[in-house]
Amino acid sequence: MLAITLVSPDPAALAEAAAAVRAALPRLDLAVSSEAVLGEGALDLLVDGPPVEIHQAVKAAVGERPVDFAVQPTANRRKRLLIADMDSTIINVECLDELADFAGVKDKVSEITERAMRGELAFEGALRERVGMLTGLSVDALQACYDDRVKLNPGARTLVRTMAENGARCALVSGGFTFFTSRVAEAAGFHLNRANTLIEADGKLTGTVGDPILGKEAKLAALQEETAALGLTPADALAVGDGANDLAMIEASGLGVAYRAKPIVAAQAHAKVDHADLTALLYFQGYTQAEFVS
Repeated sequence: MLAITLVSPDPAALAEAAAAVRAALPRLDLAVSSEAVLGEGALDLLVDGPPVEIHQAVKAAVGERPVDFAVQPTANRRKRLLIADMDSTIINVECLDELADFAGVKDKVSEITERAMRGELAFEGALRERVGMLTGLSVDALQACYDDRVKLNPGARTLVRTMAENGARCALVSGGFTFFTSRVAEAAGFHLNRANTLIEADGKLTGTVGDPILGKEAKLAALQEETAALGLTPADALAVGDGANDLAMIEASGLGVAYRAKPIVAAQAHAKVDHADLTALLYFQGYTQAEFVS
């Protein structure tokens, strides 16, 4: 049995998309067997049939409407590990770009960040180049950046705390920096965080980053290590991110979600969230709004 989950901040668009999906399924000789309202702006349609064909039919039916969707088996739907990227996923900004603003080089750094997240540049080299531009920046800028620029994205805290309350392990894994992940993890309710370390001396950044650099392969390794430690497999995990360095963990997980993602990620993820907030990931797992923990 498959669950087609439709989520939208626009009730009219959600109703239209649901009607279009119901109308499309008979062309595959299929029909919705049952429906459930998961919450305001979220609906489950259950159907038994071939996943690939159903996914294609749902995608065509939803069209350009502001509706996010997932098609997945109902079995093992609630994941027992959440592994999440931080920058532009759990939080609203790219911390490195914002630090670069304090150093007066944001335009240069942001351009490199964009290319790296699109998969046009190798992550490690791009990270070293960008951090090098921060040489001499006072470490006080890190706290000022966190206080002034960093905010949790809508639904982030609810996503993490709801999954944690229901027994899932929640890991924040970032190609950014431990200064920020430690604070964001505490604010959102993650159990652990992994990231890179900015090297400092005499109260200033040296323009270097600690080895080894946490990038694409390290994120995949974190997924594998955390599931193994829990006696699980990657099929029991939900991974979410937006950039090319998130792609390996997204593809390897049981449910890999692209959140406001770069095209290379959106094209290969199991589902994407372009319109709703991060609570869409709870609806995709079959949680109802009444079960949310804020």
